[in-house]
Amino acid sequence: MDNSSQIFSLKNTKMAALCAEFGDLVQIKKQLISVISLCKDRGLLHSAKASELAFALDPLPKDELPSPPPFTEEDAQDLDAVTLAKSYFDLKEYDRAAYFLRACCSQKAYFLYMYSRYLSGEKKKDDETVDSLGPLEKGQVRNEALRELRVELSKKHSAGELDGFALYLYGVVLRKLDLLKEAVDVLVEALHALPLHWGAWLELSNLVTNIDMLKSLSLPDCWVKDFFMAQMYTELQMIKEALQKYHSLIQGGFSKSTYIISQIAVAYHNIRDIDQALALFNELREQDPCRIDNMDTFSNLLYVKGMKPELSYLAHNLVEIDKYRVETCCVIGNYYSLRSQHEKAALYFQRALKLNPRCLGAWTLMGHEYMEMKNTSAAIQAYRHAIEVNKRDYRAWYGLGQTYEILKMPFYCLYYYRKAHQLRPNDSRMLVALGESYEKLSQQGEAKKCYWRAYSVGDVEKMALLKLAKLHEQLNESDDAARCYMFYIQDIFSCAEQLEHAEVSTALRYLGQYYFKNKLYDEASLCAQRCCDYNDAREEGKALLRQISQVRDQTETPSADLFAPLSNNNTPVRRVSPLNLISFTP
Repeated sequence: MDNSSQIFSLKNTKMAALCAEFGDLVQIKKQLISVISLCKDRGLLHSAKASELAFALDPLPKDELPSPPPFTEEDAQDLDAVTLAKSYFDLKEYDRAAYFLRACCSQKAYFLYMYSRYLSGEKKKDDETVDSLGPLEKGQVRNEALRELRVELSKKHSAGELDGFALYLYGVVLRKLDLLKEAVDVLVEALHALPLHWGAWLELSNLVTNIDMLKSLSLPDCWVKDFFMAQMYTELQMIKEALQKYHSLIQGGFSKSTYIISQIAVAYHNIRDIDQALALFNELREQDPCRIDNMDTFSNLLYVKGMKPELSYLAHNLVEIDKYRVETCCVIGNYYSLRSQHEKAALYFQRALKLNPRCLGAWTLMGHEYMEMKNTSAAIQAYRHAIEVNKRDYRAWYGLGQTYEILKMPFYCLYYYRKAHQLRPNDSRMLVALGESYEKLSQQGEAKKCYWRAYSVGDVEKMALLKLAKLHEQLNESDDAARCYMFYIQDIFSCAEQLEHAEVSTALRYLGQYYFKNKLYDEASLCAQRCCDYNDAREEGKALLRQISQVRDQTETPSADLFAPLSNNNTPVRRVSPLNLISFTP
């Protein structure tokens, strides 16, 4: 390890406790400035995130600025070669840069040499496949330089000659070769050597699959760890914990950070708090109008809300800024998808994947477009590629379940919906899909549990109770069906917006007949009158009213208590006050 990296690592170690509690923002600012300089010297683009954080802190006076790292004898000998090679590196002439660095001795020159060879392999891989193969095949092509790099870096690693940056590169190479356990160990080692290198934290985040694995990692105690933990909580769908972390970071002094605003917006997007997420993205656009990062997520929100003019404006704006960015292609794809031009949408998602075959969102969105075009085989392939990129992407698992549902393969549906449910245990859509799969497999007991659980966690689509009521109806469990239909009507009428799929007339028809059979004629009459408000139930409502009028002269006898405990089945008992239909207006 060269002196500059050693001194920098020692500084991080001495100030770890200070950084962890954000006690001295001046020292944090100095550390950020130092790591930005080190990353830029080595051609690492992740220094942009450190720059965003540094910009969010107050500027330092001239005499407080950190001094440049000391120059060693090896650095002096390699200076001319490194300067020349870095100029070629910046021009993306990686082989040329590597050639002039092959005989250098300093740690900085060694990293640039190995990193140039790695990027050369990546560039050749992309150049060879961009025209000959489509995006579905491109993700399977390997960087031919990886194995050689692994052998050379492994020897240096065994000899203890790799600094924090070289360890980071070694971890990237191992991950690309699917040696995931070894990659995790090396990246953790890289973080201990250089805790402020955000690129290493990002690479590690791609390898953490669950909260138990996250807790088992021995991470350095530095303030950057809080940013990493917040991001991991978001990735693992632990949104409450993520928001708490980000708010504590804001209170700790990063209130002006656009990075934190964007991450909070993404967190709200993940829990489908669309209005809050949109407000934050609009605030982000005001502060950083030329920003492209995360704009694909912003476009997803606009798509869900059906905000076509706003999505069109965003797409045109991003094209003016940089039409060859992955995010721009995804935004344009969403715009065409909203206009139901699915072929054009798929084309732009393919363009995004040509630019970056590891773009998770593009794979998933392209799968959705193939589903719209009824191309199930291509949709399955796209979703599988999304899972290869990130096994934590519940949307891809859910998409695979939907695809196999179209193919009428319920056992496959059940497997993929279970995977999606494990990643999103409190998402009612996953539970309803699971219930439907169990129902198709004649496992009614499990289906009932899923539907009731979906209702209990907050049914966003208001479908769970309706499906549960219909299932009870099919099984001739009339009391339970009536109770579920009542809860369903209460849920629908309590919504601010009338849902398009609402089957209130179905519930009213059933309740009217149910009350009539139990000789509760007043309640039956109310349901029949409400049926007359719906075209598909009007005639049945009128017929029921005529039946009621024929028996009005008879003495009504008390019927069974509708709100008594339910029959012995899997639906939990829930006592409620009698349904007052007069108080609801469809």
